[in-house]
Amino acid sequence: MAGLAESGSNPDVELLYDINGLAKDAPHWVDRVMEFTGEYGLLLAIVLLVLGCWWSVRRRGGEEAAPTVAALLWAPLAAGVAVLVNVPIRGFVERPRPFKDHQGLEVLVSGKDDFSFVSDHATLVMALAVALFVANRRFGVAGIVLALLGGFCRVYMGVHYPTDVVGGFALGTAVALLLSPVAMALLTPLVRAVERSPRAGWLVSARGRAAYTGRDALIPGARQETAGAAEERDLAA
Repeated sequence: MAGLAESGSNPDVELLYDINGLAKDAPHWVDRVMEFTGEYGLLLAIVLLVLGCWWSVRRRGGEEAAPTVAALLWAPLAAGVAVLVNVPIRGFVERPRPFKDHQGLEVLVSGKDDFSFVSDHATLVMALAVALFVANRRFGVAGIVLALLGGFCRVYMGVHYPTDVVGGFALGTAVALLLSPVAMALLTPLVRAVERSPRAGWLVSARGRAAYTGRDALIPGARQETAGAAEERDLAA
């Protein structure tokens, strides 16, 4: 198989050797940084993007707060669903890790004995990023860039073929987009109910409580008369 890579007969393996070859020429500290980034760093960064988007939406408030927060709730759920969908796929394909079939790879992480296709990491980060894009394009674009970088890191580390990563990207994107309408239909009413709550409304909108100050009025939506206004009316009479 190494000969196939050298001859260019297998583009997947050839690209694996080209990208992983960068690890052999890089300083040791660069490999350590790539190892942490590919295993934990980029996933953590995307999670922080989701939290940052929630904080921004919550502070701004408004009519779009509830559906946007619902979309942000869908992000981790989409990632979880995508990884679960990947379980039977990996068991069916049963593709060994690249370092088991190809010699001379610089493997930066040990203990990877499960199957290679589809990459769980690529599936997870792309599902989070695409669901984040559904909620907010600006944050979502940043998340997708980080997800793509994460896929590159997995090949650089020698633990996945490029097609493992591409398959993960496709699976994460498909789950996040195709199930988004159903998720939004279920989550948005729940989030709106939380927004109306006097105790938990701040989780959705910092102005959530003020937006529903008229909920106890006799006529729904009518503003309640303040004590000061009532006193002024009595004096005028």
